[in-house]
Amino acid sequence: MRPVLEVTGLSQDFGGLRALSDLDLRVDANEIVALIGPNGAGKTTFFNCVTGIYTPTEGKMWLHHADGGKTLLNGRKPHQITALGMARTFQNIRLFSNMTVLENVMTGRHCRTRAGILGALLRDPRTRREEQESIDQSYALLEELHLQHLWNDLACNLSYGAQRRLEIARALATEPQMLLLDEPAAGMNPQETNELEALVRHIRDTRKLSILLIEHDMSMVMSLSDRIYVMEYGSCIATGKPAEVRANPRVIKAYLGESDA
Repeated sequence: MRPVLEVTGLSQDFGGLRALSDLDLRVDANEIVALIGPNGAGKTTFFNCVTGIYTPTEGKMWLHHADGGKTLLNGRKPHQITALGMARTFQNIRLFSNMTVLENVMTGRHCRTRAGILGALLRDPRTRREEQESIDQSYALLEELHLQHLWNDLACNLSYGAQRRLEIARALATEPQMLLLDEPAAGMNPQETNELEALVRHIRDTRKLSILLIEHDMSMVMSLSDRIYVMEYGSCIATGKPAEVRANPRVIKAYLGESDA
């Protein structure tokens, strides 16, 4: 199976604190992989490293491309990594609250458009055509995520579940090959969580994306993931298919809870 994201020996220090320690992780093409662990295990720190928010202390991070090439992510800025084909959502929703739903998605198109300041000022035919294409593609994403009826609403007026879906739509607008979801089901009720699970599968299957998600809802993780990595204190303590992870004694003790049997 062709890898899409490959991370080797990743470590992250904050002063005297080691938040990640010699972490290896791989996500293959069209695979859904979950990253789980207790609060403070280093999961979001890992996301921040691979998306360029943090500069790792040690290790290498590679994004593989469909043509067989690969790009080293170390030292690249977040917008450069997004342009390479990796998009993410955040644990705490980060929308432009005073922009409309459609405008929020259109901001994700920025890395795929070419018009500059001069084009925006002159409004030449190419710029107008590109802007219309951006509107059309953004609206199509809203339809796919069942948000089209809210296209002109301000993002701040959306329900919590709709804001989560809007953030995913904005990430998809960047045309990623790798999508990172940071606790996408956080704060959702059971019905919203089931709808989200179906949406993640739909995105993977229709767009042929690789997806890495951090999630605390174990029911969703076990039913959705192809593979799972389990973290504790910045290190990976187990990896495997859901059934293997569920039966791992160290995982049960560290995270899933001791069995009553």
